Parts: sequence; structure tokens; C-alpha cells
Amino acid sequence: MKKTIGISSALALGAAIAVLVWADSAAEKAAKESAQSWLALIDSGRYGQSWTDAAQLFKQAVSQSQWESAVKAVRGPLGKVQSRDLQSASYRRSVPGAPDGEYVVIQYATSYENKKSAIETITPMKDKDGVWRVSGYYIQ
Repeated sequence: MKKTIGISSALALGAAIAVLVWADSAAEKAAKESAQSWLALIDSGRYGQSWTDAAQLFKQAVSQSQWESAVKAVRGPLGKVQSRDLQSASYRRSVPGAPDGEYVVIQYATSYENKKSAIETITPMKDKDGVWRVSGYYIQ
């Protein structure tokens, strides 16, 4: 009897872990798709649209005109993207400086015309309406 309970518990735990891994994978996939669409806006110079399409948290932190000025100042001198390779994607329930929620921190190794090696970090979050939108973007 004890052996049956132990096996049942182990199977239940294994199933629970599988569901959590699947949920994280689904979240990462949706977040990556959101990030890629948003980065396409940035890459094409559609900075105002990138602000419009960003998460509410992002829009509360920076006005559209502040965002447009900042992204022009940072991205403009770098030139066009030459390559962008996914390095990592990590599902998280919390990130520094933001309320708890659902986030995926994504890092790309990116090469620009005028900067051959950079790391782009983009953080989509699941917004209140259930849609994944970008809440943060940094270039190092």
C-alpha cells in the first residue's frame, strides 16, 4: 500500500512538473513572438508605434515623446541590425523594479552596422488583458 501511494505521489508530482514546464514553454513562445514583432518596429524606426504596442507598465514609466527621444538617441548611432541571435529566454514571476506578474526575460546577441557586438535584453510581460507586450528594453 505504501509503495502504491509513493508511486502515485511521484506520478502526480511528475505530471504537475510537466504542466508547469509546458506553461513556461508556452509563455516563452508567446513572449518571444511579441518581442520579435516589437523589435521589428524598432528596427524599422517606428518608435511611436513601439510605444503604442508596449505594455501598460512601460507606458506608465515613460511618455511616448520621452521614449521616442531616448530610443532615437540610443539606436540611431548603432545603424541597422546586421544579425540578432537568441541567447536565452527565462520565464519569471518577478523582475527587479516591477510588480509581480508573468515575465520572460529574453537576451539576444546583436550586431549592428556601427557596433559589432551588443546584448539586447527585452522583457515582455503578460498584460492585464492576457496579451504579451514588451515592458522593458536595454542594450549593453
